[in-house]
Amino acid sequence: MEFDLPRAGGILVAIIVIGVGGLAASGVMTVQTVLMMVLPSMAIFAALAFWLGMKHGEYRSLQ
Repeated sequence: MEFDLPRAGGILVAIIVIGVGGLAASGVMTVQTVLMMVLPSMAIFAALAFWLGMKHGEYRSLQ
């Protein structure tokens, strides 16, 4: 399976939505806390990990 940017971004967003939805539905934290604190931190971490993985893939493809 080849990944292009829209497909990879969609998968990344789906993982974040599933994680936030599961945490909000579990009742461990209030929904407001999940949306104000957890969602932004998950999105920032996912973007950084995606960028780092993309750069590593570019590096490996040149070797």
